[in-house]
Amino acid sequence: MTTSAAAPAAASAPRRRRGPALEAALLDAAWDELVETGFAKLTMESVAARAGTGIAVLYRRWANKDELVLAALEHYRSRHPIELPDTGTLRGDLLAALTGMGETRAAFFAVTAAAAFSGLLAGTGLTPSQVRDRIIGDQRLPRVQAIYQRAHDRGEIDLERIPPAVLAMPFDLVRHDLLMNLKPVPPARIRSIVDELFLPLVRGRAT
Repeated sequence: MTTSAAAPAAASAPRRRRGPALEAALLDAAWDELVETGFAKLTMESVAARAGTGIAVLYRRWANKDELVLAALEHYRSRHPIELPDTGTLRGDLLAALTGMGETRAAFFAVTAAAAFSGLLAGTGLTPSQVRDRIIGDQRLPRVQAIYQRAHDRGEIDLERIPPAVLAMPFDLVRHDLLMNLKPVPPARIRSIVDELFLPLVRGRAT
């Protein structure tokens, strides 16, 4: 009797989270709190309560809610990567990648912009570009380099003749549109970026 009664209780007991699993749970809770209540109402206490842990656990990792929110934004972005397609052509790859970026990142940019204008910039003392670099890091161009390398190998472009700023341009323009409009980028706008702005530039630099 004692053994059978104890088994369900043991099975229902919450599993203790540690290390990366605990940190991921805390950052997920911070993101959910940010989405539901907004930056101004988010507190270390509310995140701890949502995560089902003590507030001291948060303060051991982040000094204040500004640092926690920045970490939560970076965590969400890294957990929702953009698909890198392989359609067989540079144009097809860019159209698919930029469309996926516009759809995947729309909610992220809306939440980030709301946090920035609700006090995150003032609290951290960072500029918008510094917040961008903090969240995105150095992954803006290197991660999509595979698209351009395949196009180079097919003979569509000559990477040695194209500056990094030109290669980054299509993705920078989509980020700009996401930040300005806070919704997915329309297909016509993506086609315009690729067909009217980017491809004429890189093809003009082909060997």
